[in-house]
Amino acid sequence: MELLEAIRRRRSIKDFTSAPVEREAIETLLEAAVQAPNHRMTEPWRFYVLGPKARRAYGEALGARKARKVDDPTAAAAVLEKVAAEHEGLPAMLAVTMVLSDEPEIREEDYAATFMAIQNLSLAAPALGLGTHIKTGAVMDDPRARAAVGVAEGERIVATLSLGVPAALPDPKPRRPASDFTTWVE
Repeated sequence: MELLEAIRRRRSIKDFTSAPVEREAIETLLEAAVQAPNHRMTEPWRFYVLGPKARRAYGEALGARKARKVDDPTAAAAVLEKVAAEHEGLPAMLAVTMVLSDEPEIREEDYAATFMAIQNLSLAAPALGLGTHIKTGAVMDDPRARAAVGVAEGERIVATLSLGVPAALPDPKPRRPASDFTTWVE
């Protein structure tokens, strides 16, 4: 697949088939990820491949956060269980972390590099017949989520990625042309 076509066709996949994702496919995607540009070659990224128990534990952490917004205790318990079961049932899930530098400038560069690694992975996935859904948010700092992933001290969860064979490809969302955001400076 041509790179520009892969960029145009990239979608956030929310529904996957039940087909398993082979370890070799994940390893191939991780090799694509680590080819990302990285100022100072700090290689800040770390990858955690979550099995069913870890996915469920992560889903419980996220579900607990969502359940706090529900007043009825029975409904809140149902929200927690639904989110936990959804995560456990994913074909594959990765957590991408970065090593935290003490230097603010390097930390900023490393965050950008880690997201470029995530982009590489998400663009490579369709070539293997896979799709991704990249997720970020406050749950990344939740102690229960960190424990579910097994994140080492001195690392930050940057994003999680659901991974699998897409059940369907969503239609593209409308995007404004780049010219709407571009200023040519002489």
